[in-house]
Amino acid sequence: MRLAPMRFKEFTWPHNPEVYTVEYRRRIAVHPAPFGPCVMQELGSSYRVLKGEGVFVGEGAYQRFQELAGVFQQEGPGLLVHPVWKAERAYFAALEAMEEPRPDFVRYRFEFWEDGGGYDGGLKSVEPGNGGGPGGASPAGSDSGNQRVHTVRKGDTLWAVAKQYGVELAALVRANPQIKNPNLIYPGEAVKVP
Repeated sequence: MRLAPMRFKEFTWPHNPEVYTVEYRRRIAVHPAPFGPCVMQELGSSYRVLKGEGVFVGEGAYQRFQELAGVFQQEGPGLLVHPVWKAERAYFAALEAMEEPRPDFVRYRFEFWEDGGGYDGGLKSVEPGNGGGPGGASPAGSDSGNQRVHTVRKGDTLWAVAKQYGVELAALVRANPQIKNPNLIYPGEAVKVP
């Protein structure tokens, strides 16, 4: 069976890397508790990290590695087409020449992080039956007069709530003195939005 070549942005591998490793990672915050064990908070869905190793061989091998390094230097995510896994939008997170490159042989290691869409201005959460409020904010909770209240959902952080409602994080923290640790909020908790 012949596999399609791996591609990222405008770079196509002349032959596929030799080794692939796929890791699934979950975002978790660890909060030390006084006189007790740490408290862990899940911060959102998992993501994949694709790692691999390969070689460029033959005339122009080092030139191909330099071309790949040029793609690494470009900012932002790109489409990663992998010969086995489905195509994903990803960030080129690491590139390493594993030994001294020669003109006809370069062994290298790479790492890509899957981009789940991120905070590029297009993400917002809208609960069923709720059309969302002004500025793309979804008032998950109540709105008593001019006071907005956000009900924390699994994976929420104060930073994400501030971004969702278009307010400064410091103002959100000041408006919620009942939250003793701004890095630790729980599902169901009410957060006042100034």
